[in-house]
Amino acid sequence: MTLTVGIIGCGGIANGKHMPALKKVEGARMVAFCDIVAERAEKAKAEFGDEQSVVYTDYKELLNDASIDVIHVCTPNISHAEISIAAMEAGKHVMCEKPMAKTTAEAQAMIEASERTGKKLTIGYQNRFRPDSAYLHAVCENNELGEIYYARAKAIRRRAVPTWGVFLDEEAQGGGPLIDIGTHALDLTLWMMDNYKPKYVVGNAYHKLSGRKNAANAWGPWDPEKFTVEDSAIGFITMENGATIVLEASWALNTLDVGEAKTVLCGTEGGADMEKGLRINGEAYGKTFEKHIGLDAGGVDFYDGAGDDPAVIEAAQWIDSIVNDTEPVVKPEQALVVTRILEAIYKSSETGMPVFFE
Repeated sequence: MTLTVGIIGCGGIANGKHMPALKKVEGARMVAFCDIVAERAEKAKAEFGDEQSVVYTDYKELLNDASIDVIHVCTPNISHAEISIAAMEAGKHVMCEKPMAKTTAEAQAMIEASERTGKKLTIGYQNRFRPDSAYLHAVCENNELGEIYYARAKAIRRRAVPTWGVFLDEEAQGGGPLIDIGTHALDLTLWMMDNYKPKYVVGNAYHKLSGRKNAANAWGPWDPEKFTVEDSAIGFITMENGATIVLEASWALNTLDVGEAKTVLCGTEGGADMEKGLRINGEAYGKTFEKHIGLDAGGVDFYDGAGDDPAVIEAAQWIDSIVNDTEPVVKPEQALVVTRILEAIYKSSETGMPVFFE
């Protein structure tokens, strides 16, 4: 069985992740490409489609094609909910790139649309499919760390501000590094802990370095006039069961302690981190121990031909979940909690007060 896929948004994340991954997945065929810039859609068709593939500049016209089974939403955050909901109402299953939406209300509306239409919905958190993440999740599922009551969700860059597209536009994106890369670290951490019940959040979003001209940066200096999102953010999250998560996210921060989409877990029976590879620590027979997990020998192959490329494994399991009518690994209800927490950190920063969840 081959599913037909339409790509909405043919920019960086579509070219860097979604389309190359789908091209390697048996059972998926990209038949439609949509972008407000026609040249980008044409280029995507030439590289990832075939002669029968169709190009659009209006996503609504693409959704009118009843032959398309699946939509991948790869647009700026501001349109995630609008396009995803419209796609499901048009009878398509939806893979939406992270974050799920700009706001909790939009994310909730996406879930309601999925329930109303019976169409599957998942969010693009491909870091779950890395070999170290898959191994650590198995450790956590087996309760080898015991009760995980403290964690750090880490997404820290020293000087790597994305200067292209709308990354610096608060209106289009809803935020900066917190919603862009912090979302990956938080998703990983909650998934490992299997804890999706936050009680309250305290947070701060900083605009300390964004106003600097000619700043050192991996992709060249940013324009301070266009840098309307935070350059770094910190959140302190307390869960209903008393567990604590510290979320750290930055595009620009004066630190050498860098790393993205990483988690540190501390439990009653042991701990784990991704600081220098994957390390498990604990105690046995009156002594402490530290294990370094070897992940180089073949990675984690969930599907034939997928290798250990997280994007390919993500795409393969997503297509498989539709074909076999199973739940995708990334459930929309889990992604909703990530969005709720991120939104609460921004609100706490604005008000200077903790934000409590119902």
